[in-house]
Amino acid sequence: MKILVCNVGSTSLKFKLYDMPGEKVSAQAYVERVGSRDDGIYTYTNLAEKKTFRQTQVAVPTYTEGIQLFLTDLISEEKGCLTGIGEIEAVGFKTVLSRGHYGVHRLTEEVLQGMEDYMAVAPAHNGPYLEAIHVFQKLLPQAALIGSFETAFHQTIPLAESLYAIPYEWYEKYGIRRMGYHGASHGHVAAMLLEREGEADQVVSCHLGGSCSLCAIDGGKSLNNSFGFSLQAGVFHNSRVGDMDAYIIPYLLKQGLTIDEITFGLEKNSGLLGISGVSNDLRQVEEAAEAGNERAVLAVDMFVNSIVSHIGAYAAQMGGLKQLVFTGGIGENSASVRRRVCRRLAFLGVKLSDEKNESSGKDKVISAEDSQVKVHVIPANEELGIARNVYRELTHVL
Repeated sequence: MKILVCNVGSTSLKFKLYDMPGEKVSAQAYVERVGSRDDGIYTYTNLAEKKTFRQTQVAVPTYTEGIQLFLTDLISEEKGCLTGIGEIEAVGFKTVLSRGHYGVHRLTEEVLQGMEDYMAVAPAHNGPYLEAIHVFQKLLPQAALIGSFETAFHQTIPLAESLYAIPYEWYEKYGIRRMGYHGASHGHVAAMLLEREGEADQVVSCHLGGSCSLCAIDGGKSLNNSFGFSLQAGVFHNSRVGDMDAYIIPYLLKQGLTIDEITFGLEKNSGLLGISGVSNDLRQVEEAAEAGNERAVLAVDMFVNSIVSHIGAYAAQMGGLKQLVFTGGIGENSASVRRRVCRRLAFLGVKLSDEKNESSGKDKVISAEDSQVKVHVIPANEELGIARNVYRELTHVL
């Protein structure tokens, strides 16, 4: 079964074409700068023939053009790996949130309406996904369209951990609770640990990147996640605020700021960017910190503090910590963040091997031999988890 996985960003598209159940990737592509008319970047790889083609200054004004680029290449004589586009039996999406639908679902009109209903909660995600889904409905009418919602892995979180201490009727009437996101990434971590270690008990998975979240995993299941009702909560992000006192918003309103100004500040001008004033890219913030920029130093300190605080809370919830995992762009690439976090966790028995931590490669164990906690770096592979979910949904394989 050929399953196409589409990962939609606010200005990007990622594709992987899987042959299931063998999990072989035949082709993949990445479209950057969606929304541009003359400076888009498109990279396509035929993995079977190990050929990569890269185009710059591509016109990609909408998601339609980006999707058409990939579908055209899949069946082209020079680049393709399919005889016809009809070979694609399903398209899986890393969808984020739909009211009343929190697992893996066929993208019916009801499910799509649920995404519309929660547009205000995840505007940067639901809008682009809805646009891309409508494009695929037109271009691949024969294919089953499946949404693997980011909340799916977190349906095992106990109610006592997912509810806010707000009027209970707000939960009943409006569905306000901690949802949990990055489910594809944390679910992949759990699956890898079960495969490699034979268990996924007392684990904290740290997905650190442009968007960050931590997840408590026990018995291979999610027990807690640092995101909240929206993707604003928890560890702070590259330009998003993370946890914050809710009363800051009405206070700022009374100071004369508009709700749009406040929302923009919380979404686009907070996090690493807001504190450092330098960049929303941790690499540039760390460079500025090393050069003596005090606000950059503060931003990195706050980022590490936030991660450590959540790990400590989850270790307490699970009654201990056996495995710690770093994944995502920062988790996989920043040896300094890993080192700083692990040193703060010595009281839990975490002991890092500096040599392993600094070594090349993104898939490795970096803890010392005598560490009581095994520390892993596991590359994110959200697309594989989605392909597996889609295959199970279509074949009912447990």
